[in-house]
Amino acid sequence: MKILVINAGSSSLKYQFLDMKDEKVLAKGNCERIGEEAAGFHYKTADNRRVDLTMPLKTHIEALNQVVKTLMDPEVGAVKSMKEIDAIGHRVAQGGPTFSKSVHITPEVEKQIEDLIPLAPLHNGPELEGIRACKKVFGDKVPQVAVFDTSFHATMPPKAYLYAIPYRYYEKYKIRRYGFHGTSHRYVSHKCAELMGRPLDTLKMITCHIGNGSSIAAIRHGKVIDTSMGLTPLDGFMMGTRCGSLDPSIVTYLMEKENLSPEEMNRILNEESGMLGVSGLSSDDRDIAKGEIEGNPRAILTHEMLVYQIVKFIGAYVAALGGLDCLVFTAGIGENQVDLRRNICRGLFYLGIEVDDAANHQMVGGKAGEISTERSRIPVWVVPTNEELLIARDTQDIVTRLRYALTEDKTVVDPLDV
Repeated sequence: MKILVINAGSSSLKYQFLDMKDEKVLAKGNCERIGEEAAGFHYKTADNRRVDLTMPLKTHIEALNQVVKTLMDPEVGAVKSMKEIDAIGHRVAQGGPTFSKSVHITPEVEKQIEDLIPLAPLHNGPELEGIRACKKVFGDKVPQVAVFDTSFHATMPPKAYLYAIPYRYYEKYKIRRYGFHGTSHRYVSHKCAELMGRPLDTLKMITCHIGNGSSIAAIRHGKVIDTSMGLTPLDGFMMGTRCGSLDPSIVTYLMEKENLSPEEMNRILNEESGMLGVSGLSSDDRDIAKGEIEGNPRAILTHEMLVYQIVKFIGAYVAALGGLDCLVFTAGIGENQVDLRRNICRGLFYLGIEVDDAANHQMVGGKAGEISTERSRIPVWVVPTNEELLIARDTQDIVTRLRYALTEDKTVVDPLDV
C-alpha cells in the first residue's frame, strides 16, 4: 500500500509518500516559514531528485497545492498516475471528546473536525482545507484517514485534565485539558524505549516536543499522565507565536484597556505572542539565536524565558511521575538547538543530569542518540520525531480493515486476527 501523508504544523507543512510494503519513503519534503514572502519549499525523492525553492507561501493550502503539483511533475514527481496513491493520512490537531483514536474520514467526520476549529484555530482549519483539497484532486475513491494529536493523551486521569472552574462547564462544553502533539509523543516514546533496549511499560519518561509549537508530556509505562498543552494548543510554555500559560485576568484586563473583541484577543495570544512577542524579531528560533549572538537583549531574554519555563515543566512532571528514567528532546528546535538543550539540562543539575558536550553537538540534523554522560543519573536522548510514519501506519491499518469490511468474500481472514 502506498500512502501520502500530510502533516501541517502552525508554520510548516511536512509531507511524505511511503510504500508501506517496507515503510520506504519514496518522496518527502517540507514547507517552512509559511506565512512569509520568503517561505522555503523542499522536495526530495528516494533517488535524490530535488526541488528547493524560495517562494511566497501565504497559507497552508498554497503549500499543499505546491506539494501535490510537484509530486505529479513529470520530471521530478514520485508518481506517474493518481492510481499509485492508495490512501492519504492527515495529521489533525484537535479531536476533542469526539475522537479518541484515528478514523476514516467521512462527510460527518469532516463536519466534526470543522466544529473543533475554535479549539485549535491555527491547525484544524488548514488541516481541513488540506483534506478537502485532497478530495478534489484525488476524488472519493482514495480513502483518507485522520490521525489526531489529542488521542495519545486520552489516558490522562481526571485530576490532570480537569480545570478548577465550575464542573457544569465541563459537563456542558467538555472544557478540559486535551493535549497535542500526541502523534509525536507516541512515536518518540516508543522509539526511545527501543533505542534504550528497555520495555516502554517499565519506564517513566518525559518527552519534550520543542518547535514553533511545543509541548511536554509525562509518560508512565507508555501512558500519558499529564501534558503541557490544554483545551487548545495555546497552553503550556511560550512558543513561536503563542503565549503559553498566563494569568487569565490578563486577558480581561487587556480587553478592557485596549477595547479588544474576543477575536482580536485570540489573535494576539495565538499569533502575536510567544517568542515573536517578546523578542520583537521573529517567531523562528533561528532568527532569535542570531539576535542572541548579536547581543540583542530581547533575543537573550526570549531564550532565558524559554529555558526557564521548560525547566519548570520538567521539574513538575518529575514530581508527578515520582521519578524519571529518561528525558527526550524532539521536533525542530529540540532536535537541532544544541545550546537550548544544554541550558535546559544545566537547569536540571539537581536531578544528576549531565550532558556530554561532544555528543550534544553531534546530535543534530536528524541523528538519534544519547547526549548525557556515563555519570549522568538520568539518560538524556535526542530522538527525531517521525509523525508521518506513525500516521501512515494508522492509515494502513484503518484502510486495510475498511477494505476487509467491504469485501464480498467473507472467507478472507481479518488482518487483526492474523
